[in-house]
Amino acid sequence: MDDGATIPDVTVTIDAKAVPLASLGAPLVVYFYPKDDTTGCTTEAKDFSTLADAFAAAGVGVVGISKDTPASHAKFTAKHGLTVSLASDVDGVACEAFGVWVEKAMYGRKYMGIERATFLFGADGTLARAWRKVRVAGHAEAVLAAAKAL
Repeated sequence: MDDGATIPDVTVTIDAKAVPLASLGAPLVVYFYPKDDTTGCTTEAKDFSTLADAFAAAGVGVVGISKDTPASHAKFTAKHGLTVSLASDVDGVACEAFGVWVEKAMYGRKYMGIERATFLFGADGTLARAWRKVRVAGHAEAVLAAAKAL
């Protein structure tokens, strides 16, 4: 996904409801993460939740997307007191549209998985900034700074 691209015409599941991603409005932060309740993903979701009020004050929505089920998201949200919306992309349509379903390797084993990535769309719905292969520490703060600069 290149700068200037628009929010893909895909539908995700939020709170057990099918929601077109573009209907969430803009500006919008869409972050992809591999799996609910794993160390890095929990830290990232908590960081975005901590800054949720600051994103809202800047008029920017935030949604996290993984291939986990709505039930998994509900459990993850309740366990960690998350305040950001989490969307399910069980069939991988959003992952494919954003190009984050990639070959990964761990301990010499190759497999397909979600690349941790974040996309910031401006008020006109076009991609303003993308972060690929995200490192969690300080990431939510960097995204907030970029969102405020829109």
